[in-house]
Amino acid sequence: MSRPEDQPTGAGSQGIPGPTDRTAGTSTATGQTATRPPSEDRWREAVRAITTGNGLVALLSVLLAVAIGSLLILVTDDAVRETSGYVFSRPGDFFSAAGRAISGAYGSLFRGSIYNSRGADFASQIRPLTETLKFAGPLIMAGLGVGLTFRAGMFNIGGRGQMLLAGAAAGWVGINVDLPFPLHLAAAVLAGMVAGAFWAGIVGVLKARTGAHEVIVTIMLNYVGFYLVFYALSRQSLLQAPGSINPKSLPMQDSAILPDLLGDRFNLHLGFVLALVAVAVVWWVLNRSALGFRFRAVGANPHAARTAGIDVGRTYVLAMLISGALVGLAGANQILGTATSGVTVDLDAGIGFDAITVALLGRSHPLGILGAGLLFGAFKAGGFSMQASEGIPVDIVLVIQSLIVLFIAAPPLVRAMFRLPAQEAK
Repeated sequence: MSRPEDQPTGAGSQGIPGPTDRTAGTSTATGQTATRPPSEDRWREAVRAITTGNGLVALLSVLLAVAIGSLLILVTDDAVRETSGYVFSRPGDFFSAAGRAISGAYGSLFRGSIYNSRGADFASQIRPLTETLKFAGPLIMAGLGVGLTFRAGMFNIGGRGQMLLAGAAAGWVGINVDLPFPLHLAAAVLAGMVAGAFWAGIVGVLKARTGAHEVIVTIMLNYVGFYLVFYALSRQSLLQAPGSINPKSLPMQDSAILPDLLGDRFNLHLGFVLALVAVAVVWWVLNRSALGFRFRAVGANPHAARTAGIDVGRTYVLAMLISGALVGLAGANQILGTATSGVTVDLDAGIGFDAITVALLGRSHPLGILGAGLLFGAFKAGGFSMQASEGIPVDIVLVIQSLIVLFIAAPPLVRAMFRLPAQEAK
């Protein structure tokens, strides 16, 4: 004989679903069925994941920055300022001028970065896209390096110094070493990556051994790297071109130059392909390797990682070495592909700092960094077109980039402005 407590009760008794039975979805109070289709649940989960995720915040940050940039365009436009003086008597003139200013600005940005419909032939029409890809290549490489250290719980803001050392090393090999084409190019690229890894590795060792904060050390090494390269460019026995008084080296040998992908009419070279390879490699390292797991574990909680048996100091060093190698690849890309006329102290072209923005916008994920690099490459390529065709200061593009960083760094502000739900805890 079974005991009373062994008898089925509640949801299982008499085939009557309980109040928390979500499978049947009925109510014991009314007995009415309130079944929710599985497809509706899936859509609810998808909407919640989108609204509470970081991807939407990044997209809205870009849109907010573009909207504020539009206001700046209106302020700097002569026709808009003129018509604003009699906006209440003839508002149509003001809104017409404002529309022309904004559409003209972003239309020229599109024509300068994606597709120029006014081009005489197909090559001229797609040239802006190739320029965007050319600018995006080093941004993606350096952004991957910065993003990798973010995932490991560090801030590598020494991209400028690492790129300068890498460019100088790659340039020295490209000028002074005599090898056939594939070997010479490979040796120069490898030299740049090793130099960048060495310069960043100093930071990792100091942090692991002494606890020195990597932000302070990388800032200082930016200056040290700059003056080291400047010194080398001031000595003809090192990098300075013979017979020259300018801080510049000889041009690269042809066997050390990254080949063009689409012929002589375009500036796009093999560097962009190397950037795509770097994205794939970093994605695999972070998501499919034991080393990537250690990076993520240390970045999430170094104390818990140390308790679990992970050598935190060694992980810091490895993260900085790989990060420096990726930033060094960007430096080698610059001197072997984009600025092959010689090494200068301006070879980084601001990429070392722009990479921080790219990594933040891409949320330190390789695919996100790829998209952010393409976006900022388009800004760089199209900004010059805006200035040339519409007379808009190229600094407005820089303001838009800065605003993107501002909004990315303050996701609660973006969520509050658009009334998005708070991010779910993971």
